[in-house]
Amino acid sequence: MYRKTIFIKDTDSQGLDRTKEFYNKFLENLRSRNLQNDIQVARAADIGIYNQGIVLRVYGEDTIYVQLKETDIDNIISLTIEKNEIISSLQYKKKDKQLRRVLRNCGVINPDCIEDYLANGGYQGLYKVLTSLKPEEVIKELKISGLRGRGGGGFPTWMKWDFALKTESDQKYIICNGDEGDPGAYMDRSVLEGDPHSVIEGMIIAGYTIGASKGYFYIRAEYPLAIERIQNAIDQAYSKGLIGEKILNSGFNFDLSIRLGAGAFVCGEETALIASIEGKRGTPLPRPPYPSVKGLWSKPTVINNVETLANVAYIFIRGAKEFAKLGTETSKGTKVFALTGKVKNSGLIEVPMGTTLREIVFDVGGGVLDNKNIKAVQTGGPSGGVIPAQYLDTPVDYENLSKLGSIMGSGGMIVMDETDCMVDIAKFYLGFCVEESCGKCAPCRIGGSQMLDILTRISKGQAQNHDLETLSRISFAMQKASLCGLGQTAPNPVVSTLKHFLPEYKEHTENKRCPAGKCLDLLSYKIIDEKCKRCGACVRICPVSAISGNREHGYSIDTQKCTKCGQCISVCKFKAISKE
Repeated sequence: MYRKTIFIKDTDSQGLDRTKEFYNKFLENLRSRNLQNDIQVARAADIGIYNQGIVLRVYGEDTIYVQLKETDIDNIISLTIEKNEIISSLQYKKKDKQLRRVLRNCGVINPDCIEDYLANGGYQGLYKVLTSLKPEEVIKELKISGLRGRGGGGFPTWMKWDFALKTESDQKYIICNGDEGDPGAYMDRSVLEGDPHSVIEGMIIAGYTIGASKGYFYIRAEYPLAIERIQNAIDQAYSKGLIGEKILNSGFNFDLSIRLGAGAFVCGEETALIASIEGKRGTPLPRPPYPSVKGLWSKPTVINNVETLANVAYIFIRGAKEFAKLGTETSKGTKVFALTGKVKNSGLIEVPMGTTLREIVFDVGGGVLDNKNIKAVQTGGPSGGVIPAQYLDTPVDYENLSKLGSIMGSGGMIVMDETDCMVDIAKFYLGFCVEESCGKCAPCRIGGSQMLDILTRISKGQAQNHDLETLSRISFAMQKASLCGLGQTAPNPVVSTLKHFLPEYKEHTENKRCPAGKCLDLLSYKIIDEKCKRCGACVRICPVSAISGNREHGYSIDTQKCTKCGQCISVCKFKAISKE
């Protein structure tokens, strides 16, 4: 039995992994003191702290050290491990407003060790459900908790389970949707990799509640570590009698297996996901009937995403009322976000529902990179909307985001500054949705391409104001007539940017100018004579020899040759090159 467990993680935002060398040095030091059998050291997948260099956490204690170097190892072992003394100069001073419920075990337990999960209260929620609650009582508890689906529109979890429970069938299924396709999103992957048993426990509870005897993990193949750890966790759960026949000496039987997704964004939609598991092309079907009534192989099927299921065990361990204490009136609990973009502390965060955008960006994220002005926050991935800076004090929940033309989605959150162009942003997200459209229905297939063509013309200065009206009309048609959520929500970035940043669009259409300086076709580079010191740095760096002249007479840029790569601006120390 180990006396202490130590978790180590490199939290550098650049993704540098220096933990291997630090980890090996730590083990060497332990061996030299003959402590290798008393102290367990593991490399954590997530530790809940970001941009703090190498971080060390002592399991079961509040001891967290940051910005560590190899020279700190000797003191950590001598003082903290052997004498239980805190080294205040290394200690992490928590400054943000995070509260970890979904991520409660990530970076705390060894995800490959079921004993760690059990020692931390794992499967106690399942035990309580199987030994003391009827399915109807589980539904009642979920309703009290207020848990809503964390993967999209926030449908009440209890209601989805109740539909499946009340539908008569000889076979029912539970599916965990781990097909996380939003650009820059990695919330579900982190939970699958860092705390696989919490998701499994949620699936077993769901299976018992609706009367399902079979469950599937649907995980995209690009997540090899998540797949490996889920499979390992499934095998361990079988060996402990937590999956299989007569679980925990009850009459409930439940089996679990994994199905791999090929990376199609549309397969995040329930009916397309079901088609994929059945071996068919991943395209959506009209709803109703909903999967909870007629789903996998035409049987009642409950599909929840990773984060939703990771909340379930917590609810039955701590109680539904305790869970419901956190959040807003209509959105309970916490939400995990992948906070990225122009923010100082990018990373995975978890905050209570109702936390404002300003608190997330500035208190948790540390503010905007290079101390520039924040322009907007985009939530919900390609299907979400862009929220301008004047709404930063908006509490984040399903209803408030919807009022602003955005969605919660699975939890992507991108911070944008004054150098971001809203036309370019809308074009990027719409381009992603057009690429990922299955092409089954005309509103999405044709409408998306038409909108992308208009946005491309706007970014090149080839559009007029009437094109903006056309964008609005096509958006409305797609939202009302598309077959599935992809097509219905694909116009959201366009609609929200047109609503909140119409003057910026008109600068492109009327004045053929991009205020943010992102649309290359609308830019021209010019050397400002009075600022130029004639050092020649721009001449030397230009890859296409577009800058000519000499020290005596000065330099100029040939706009026909210039590719607008921006290298001349990057090397000019005197800000003598304008981009407008």
